[in-house]
Amino acid sequence: MSDEQPPSPYEPPSHGQPYGQPQYGQQHPQWGQQPPYAPQPPYGQYGPPGQGPGPRGTNVLAILSLVFAFVFAPAGIVCGHLAKRQIRQTGEDGDQLANWGLILSYIFTVIGILVCCGWIGLAFWANSDTSGY
Repeated sequence: MSDEQPPSPYEPPSHGQPYGQPQYGQQHPQWGQQPPYAPQPPYGQYGPPGQGPGPRGTNVLAILSLVFAFVFAPAGIVCGHLAKRQIRQTGEDGDQLANWGLILSYIFTVIGILVCCGWIGLAFWANSDTSGY
């Protein structure tokens, strides 16, 4: 056995390194090896690939389109078209709600227009004077 001990990383360095710091390539004996860094995601991505921000909810305008179809159909038409555009952009749920809101809104709007035309026609017919006074 030899009396030589391995050089301590805390010996004063001879090449300008501060006292108490391990020399390049040496690790502190209490700390062991430095753990490797986690792999970095590609530029412009956040988090591991393939995981989205979570489940998306139903588009609010799609729900309003279906509700307005029964309350005020022209507003249901507007909400339905806006909902379909938002759903295409964001991937939210509610495409079927928007479709049904549009279908019912158009049907109720056409029925409303026919009823209004019928009332106007009835008013003209009732006010027409055929007796010649």
